[in-house]
Amino acid sequence: MGIVAGLDSSPDFTRIVVCDTDTGAVLRQGYAPHPAEGSDVDPQTWLLSLGEAAGGGLLEGVQAIGVSAQANAVVPLDAQGATVRPAMVGGDKRAQVAAADLVDALGGREAWAQAVGCVPTAAHPVTKLRWLQKTEPENAQRTAVLMQAHDWLVWQLLGRPVRRTTDRGGASGTGYWSATTGAYRPDLVELALGRQALLPEVIGPAEAAGTTPEGLLISAGTGETMAAAFGLGVGFGDAVVSLGASGSVMAVHPEPLHDGTGTITSLADATGMHLPVVTTLNAVRTLRGTAELLGLPDLETLSDLAMKSTPGAHGLVLLPYLEGERIPNLPHTAGTLAGLRREAMRPEHLARAAFEGMLCGLADALDVLRGRGVEVRRIFLLGPAAELPAVQAAAPSLFGARVVVPQPADYAAIGAARQAAWALGASQGTLDPRTPPSWQGAAAQVLDPGEDLAVGQAVRQQFVSVREQTHPGAFRV
Repeated sequence: MGIVAGLDSSPDFTRIVVCDTDTGAVLRQGYAPHPAEGSDVDPQTWLLSLGEAAGGGLLEGVQAIGVSAQANAVVPLDAQGATVRPAMVGGDKRAQVAAADLVDALGGREAWAQAVGCVPTAAHPVTKLRWLQKTEPENAQRTAVLMQAHDWLVWQLLGRPVRRTTDRGGASGTGYWSATTGAYRPDLVELALGRQALLPEVIGPAEAAGTTPEGLLISAGTGETMAAAFGLGVGFGDAVVSLGASGSVMAVHPEPLHDGTGTITSLADATGMHLPVVTTLNAVRTLRGTAELLGLPDLETLSDLAMKSTPGAHGLVLLPYLEGERIPNLPHTAGTLAGLRREAMRPEHLARAAFEGMLCGLADALDVLRGRGVEVRRIFLLGPAAELPAVQAAAPSLFGARVVVPQPADYAAIGAARQAAWALGASQGTLDPRTPPSWQGAAAQVLDPGEDLAVGQAVRQQFVSVREQTHPGAFRV
């Protein structure tokens, strides 16, 4: 029996878990907040937070460490390895104009989708490089090396060696590496930054980035999304529906999906597979807006009210396109409430329609993946709203699949630890580099459609009919 550690450096905190190598059981854990906020962050704060989280001998006896970190953070370095400026993190609104500029510069959305499997947004690292070139040209000229948050942390843990590494998962979110070809597009770096820059070597899922002088193995590391999927135990046939203000649907698939429209973002996962993602603009914001309209204090009260209605909400259908929508592609539309009859005009029916509308919108996103041959047998439902009774009552039958609601846990950190165990086992010859360690699955509530499936599919068809009448031809699988 050995022990490994996984650390997750999120935008707000560092969390470390120490796990049993064989089972994945969490033995101990540490936590520390990140003091910095905003779009520009000194990466040294990540190291300070890491040191604080690891205090008190937390890492004693650990044989290997895996690193998960926030996506979309760019650390520009000069030729000597010093930071040129603070790291650019998050969905940086300053870069919105740069995103549109960059899309046009390559010839439109389809050109980007073909090149790297995604269309640049304000969050993408490649867009931040364009913003840097346009806004801070001197810093752009000084930039010789580009790293992401998890790359930089791995490099620091190893003592800043000459070799710099990353993984497929992290690289696939940059906008200048293609999951389809498995290669960088240096020309896109130059298009964005105005010059070439050194990029980390992309290593395999079970490869080690290196070993510290003390003999501690450091695995490849990966992005937070990929690490969380790995920590959850998501595999082929599984999808993940994440309920934030907006929504996202992703699934594990053995091959990259090319999508010329940019509807599907083609990411790589942390195991050597692929992770196609479809995002919606409206998820929990639909529930919050409905709660405010009804004068309710919180989503729990909205859920209780919705449970007083019945499936189909007495004919009320809410198309929840409150911020426009990506799926279907209706950026300038508004939401629609249809089916108003006297008997339906009750608060509980509107509450139910809000939950059903949100879930049907996410089911549309699932259908985009299913329409491209992605198998979905089981759906992991994430986010605080996944605990709401109204969500759990409706989701299995509307999605047409078994729904798994995992108990809250540090899945990104656990995924990083699992990667560390894999790299350790592969280096010792005890694990196959092609097969990750089998750890116990996430503790979860499992919900089956059961006898409600037919009712749920009738509700879904009611939603589809209203969507097609209101926006004919807008939804294409």
